[in-house]
Amino acid sequence: MTLFKALFDTAPDAMIVVGYDGVIVLANPQADRLFGYGEGGLQGLPVEVLLPEQVRQMHTQHRARYMSTPRVRPMGAGYELTGVRRNGQSFPVEIGLSPIQDGERILFAASIRDISETQRARQALTRARYDALLAQASRLLLESPNLDVAVDNIAVLVASALHTEAALILFRDAHGADLHVRASVGLPDQLLRSLARRLSRGPWMSEAPRAEEGPAVLSRSVEGAATLLKGSDFRDAAIVSLPDRYGPMGLLVVPAREADSFGHDLLHFLQSVANMLAAAVQRSRSEEQLSHAQRLDAIGQLTGGIAHDFNNMLTVISGNLQLLGMSLPQDSPEGEIVDSATRAAERCAALTGKLLSFASRRRLMPRAVRPAQALNDLREMLARTLGERIRVTTECPRNVPQIHVDPAEFDAALVNLAVNARDAMPRGGQLTLSVSVEHIEGAHASPKMPAGTYVVFRVADTGMGMTPEVQARALEPFFTTKEVGKGSGLGLSMVYGFVKQSGGYLGLDSQLGYGTRISLYFPALENATSHEPAAVEALVRHGQETILVVEDEPEVRAIALAFLRSLGYATREADSAAVALTQLESHPDIDLLFSDVVLGNGMSGAELAKAARDLYPGLPVLLTSGYERGSLDAEDLSTHGVELLRKPYRIEHLSASLRHALAARKEG
Repeated sequence: MTLFKALFDTAPDAMIVVGYDGVIVLANPQADRLFGYGEGGLQGLPVEVLLPEQVRQMHTQHRARYMSTPRVRPMGAGYELTGVRRNGQSFPVEIGLSPIQDGERILFAASIRDISETQRARQALTRARYDALLAQASRLLLESPNLDVAVDNIAVLVASALHTEAALILFRDAHGADLHVRASVGLPDQLLRSLARRLSRGPWMSEAPRAEEGPAVLSRSVEGAATLLKGSDFRDAAIVSLPDRYGPMGLLVVPAREADSFGHDLLHFLQSVANMLAAAVQRSRSEEQLSHAQRLDAIGQLTGGIAHDFNNMLTVISGNLQLLGMSLPQDSPEGEIVDSATRAAERCAALTGKLLSFASRRRLMPRAVRPAQALNDLREMLARTLGERIRVTTECPRNVPQIHVDPAEFDAALVNLAVNARDAMPRGGQLTLSVSVEHIEGAHASPKMPAGTYVVFRVADTGMGMTPEVQARALEPFFTTKEVGKGSGLGLSMVYGFVKQSGGYLGLDSQLGYGTRISLYFPALENATSHEPAAVEALVRHGQETILVVEDEPEVRAIALAFLRSLGYATREADSAAVALTQLESHPDIDLLFSDVVLGNGMSGAELAKAARDLYPGLPVLLTSGYERGSLDAEDLSTHGVELLRKPYRIEHLSASLRHALAARKEG
């Protein structure tokens, strides 16, 4: 017994001996020190004081079962518990058990080893492995040729890394209503469909997790997973959200056959993978949006260039038709032919106007507009235009701020949207035009829609709606789902161009079978006073002043000269800015400069106007263009009394603009 006592006291591990009643009958000095007691302090205490309070009752039952059928359980057999020191501090321990015969009674010896350092080393190795796997996942996301391949690779990586048989990744559908499986490993199709359906109807997608809550694991208990995994032999599941700006975009789900299979480090690894995958999706989405914006911009530039050349040709066609019409007798039978051709040319001019509006290259003439008044003016006209099958309702609260838009283009935009809505409701339906005020700030602001107060016009219908594929191309010019001859495909793209050019934002929300809602956001104009534009004089007025015409297109220049001479003006001409400046220096009797904005190589019309004003301060200037945004200085000059006449123009419009510019000099 003396030898046993010596070995017991000098053993490197803490050792205690317990009787059938669970009371410690013997403890070596290492046990007293390990649990924070003085020498002999453990003797006589119930063994459960060395365990956390919440497991003491359970341990009593477990101890009773062990003592009824005692057996040797050596150290290292994986029997780990949590010990509690006298001061309440908990720490991990490994236990070895062995029954001891002491005469006629049986005692039970327990060797106890503090494995804090072992666990820390094991945890460090586990974390190092997870870090390596995260690096591998990051590399997969970066190197994958597209998002679909990346998602497939991540599902395979998670399943193999965790030595589980299954993993799946789900995303919201295009309408944000249900989840669909994007990638999976080790799960049959029937179970995949069941999981997608149950997850869509559960609480997992209801809101975005807060950062302070840590990993967004929404269910990993056996009870919580029981319904979800019904029909399979999986007992547990980790469900981790893929975070997005306004709520989860999807879920990463990893089923397990054993309960409580997911420790803290494993859950942290899964959330890190989910965050990386969500970031890759957001990056792919941004790349798609950038590509779409670049494609629209490229189409806009091409459209603007074509419209400019087309407007020059229309100026020649329309101008010659007007000259021909003026040369015919009043009751000439050929007059109707000329008028018909002129109307066709005007329709072509309206079409190029739409193209320029889409391309954001048509100079608008904005003023303060009252939303309620604009909506009231449109309501009766739309009710007549759209037909009896379409019920038109308008909603506009009082005291809505004014907006700064081109009234004609604004009306055309709403009419375009209303006509599109009518076409989407062939059997009739409800069209609602509503106005509201929204304050965009904080996380909701973006470069496309800066923070501020917006007046929002919404046009909603109860029509057929759009598929995600149609929505993706809805703003592209010439894209239409209508039959040949029933639509140009410019309506919505023209509205998009107008809103963008007016400093606003267009939002499109549509669901197949439920209708479409288009939102037009315009910056609110505070404390604005509405100014009605002066009416353009329709009568042709003659003059005797000398006009310098600057135009690089010979045929267009010839039309301008013919118009001016028919109005009684003396004319001089130049095909470039350099020639025009020479003419101005040589002929100080020139009363007005009439120039195209885009003059090919060299100075633009706006730059020429500034140079001419340097020579002759106060010289009247009239600019003309079918594509005036080629020189942004044209907008600056408008504040200095320089007017712009759009091509193609009628002779009466030219006459009125000339008289207005010349009158401004006399008044000055």
